[in-house]
Amino acid sequence: MEVLAATPRALFARASPAALMPTAIRCAAPVRASAAAAEPAGEEKPAAAPPKAAAAAGDGAAAAPKKVLKKKPVYSMKKGQIVRVDKEKYLNSINYLSVGHPPFYKGLDYIYQDRGEVLDIRVFETGEYALIAWVGIPTPPAWLPTYMLIKSDKLDYERI
Repeated sequence: MEVLAATPRALFARASPAALMPTAIRCAAPVRASAAAAEPAGEEKPAAAPPKAAAAAGDGAAAAPKKVLKKKPVYSMKKGQIVRVDKEKYLNSINYLSVGHPPFYKGLDYIYQDRGEVLDIRVFETGEYALIAWVGIPTPPAWLPTYMLIKSDKLDYERI
């Protein structure tokens, strides 16, 4: 302890930000700079020919690949469509079984009777799904497969 007290410098001297950096990061910059400096100044690398020039020269192997555009998916319904859920298809689906409702549960009858509006449509790995919100029912929207939805032709939907 006496040796520590006798030294004039502080125990925890403030280190510069460069000293706090990991050694791999500190060494990386000089290595890159030395690699660039290792090339002789008189010799220059030949510039790579642009892809258009290579294709014009008749070199088919060096031609740049064409950009492939993704096709827009074709959906079975559109946003704003008025729908309701087919009861038989829903009760026999994995969606209903995953919820774990007791048999003859009456809390979901609004999805078979009231009108729902399609807010969004997406194609997932398991198929095409629609985000449905029910009009006048204070519940969050739900993603349901489109095969179990019944489309309505008119906007003034009547309750069954």
